[in-house]
Amino acid sequence: MKGVILAGGLGSRLFPLTKVTNKHLLPVYNKPMIYYPIETLVKAGIQDILVVTGGNSSGDFLKLLGNGKQFGLKHINYTYQEGEGGIAHALSLAEHFVNGQKMVVILGDNIIQEDISSQVHHFERQFEGARLLLKKVPDPERFGVATLRGKKIVEIVEKPKKPKSPYAVIGIYLYDAEVFNFIRTLKPSRRGELEITDVNSWYLKRGVLEYDFLKGFWTDAGTFESLHRASNLVARHEGYQAS
Repeated sequence: MKGVILAGGLGSRLFPLTKVTNKHLLPVYNKPMIYYPIETLVKAGIQDILVVTGGNSSGDFLKLLGNGKQFGLKHINYTYQEGEGGIAHALSLAEHFVNGQKMVVILGDNIIQEDISSQVHHFERQFEGARLLLKKVPDPERFGVATLRGKKIVEIVEKPKKPKSPYAVIGIYLYDAEVFNFIRTLKPSRRGELEITDVNSWYLKRGVLEYDFLKGFWTDAGTFESLHRASNLVARHEGYQAS
């Protein structure tokens, strides 16, 4: 199983902080943001990891992470995304690295509490398709929202004004290698980006999309509010663990 961390983009919602560095190098409590998705993958047993970077500070990832020795890794792979082509575009840059295998894709600003080993094992046993992680949130209109019927996802809507459910599709996606064939057919959205919700909806239409619920806390860290929330959540968790 391969691991792909998407840490490109310009981080415009965090200006002026991101005028001098990549968003994913900003601190979340006591560690750089990019440490958290790497640790999530390593805890799940994934050792072969690609970091997709972007912007003017991409070289700083190499300075910070090196070959990944501090995470118990022998090597970290890197590639570069020009501009802001969207999440699906960033993922497309990982095709050669994935080389036909299954993968866990995580957005670089996703901070979670739970070990996702069980979800990864579920996907390893899944014959084909994709698997999403869902989290019940108080503000689903900020995210892609999954509507459930029984044990199946029946619809995914990106940032709906009137969400049909409280279940956000968080930024951890498990895909088979067919995802790259579909991304090649995608057209840019109104935002000029290749949307990951279109990718997930494609798997849904094919009837090969499964899901798991995420326990523990989760937040993105792409705005000043969510960056502050992420630091507070981690600080409280670290304090509890220390006691």
